[in-house]
Amino acid sequence: MPGLALFDLDGTLADRQSALSDAVTSLGRSHALAPDAEQWLRTELTDRANVADFARLREIFDLEVPAAQLWQEYVSLMAAAITCRPEVLEGLAHLRAATWTIGIITNGAGDIQRAKLAATGLADLVDGVAVSGDLEIRKPDLRLFELAATRCGVNLADGGWMVGDNPAGDIGGGHQAGLRTIWLRGRPWPDDLGAAHHVVDDVTDAITILLNETSE
Repeated sequence: MPGLALFDLDGTLADRQSALSDAVTSLGRSHALAPDAEQWLRTELTDRANVADFARLREIFDLEVPAAQLWQEYVSLMAAAITCRPEVLEGLAHLRAATWTIGIITNGAGDIQRAKLAATGLADLVDGVAVSGDLEIRKPDLRLFELAATRCGVNLADGGWMVGDNPAGDIGGGHQAGLRTIWLRGRPWPDDLGAAHHVVDDVTDAITILLNETSE
């Protein structure tokens, strides 16, 4: 039966790494950043980004431009570069048509994550969004999962699914929240983490699993 389906954003629904590379290249070109400054940014922003990273960049490499300006430029560049494949958008539309409640639960700063959702068209296909920056907590914290369910207009106690690529944050967090889980294979799997209910190589395969649940 259809229910709640929560999805991670970066690395699951959207290609953050490619967008990150493009955004840092553009930012470096715009401000004539030295190669070592650009490489520092690529390393520091591998998993997450916020305005504090750009404050440190400004201090370490003695830049004149304000950190807040660098951050806003980065947000705009990421929104312009981020992509969500058409088949993923179509899959989510099929889930909605099958009366699934769809939410996105993502770690990151609120402004940049919502800019990505708007730019990719994902914002129009989901019922609710929970961003770690909203509460200053991160997955796998149960409170973020509870917020996601609430913003989708449902009760987490009623169960559902969590789909993501991060073993601890998405799958471990999903287990703690009482959700069934689908792991998008890629990152190393911790030895002490219980198995996901399903393992897939592409998020479209996860959507297919959910659609098959609909018909059972």
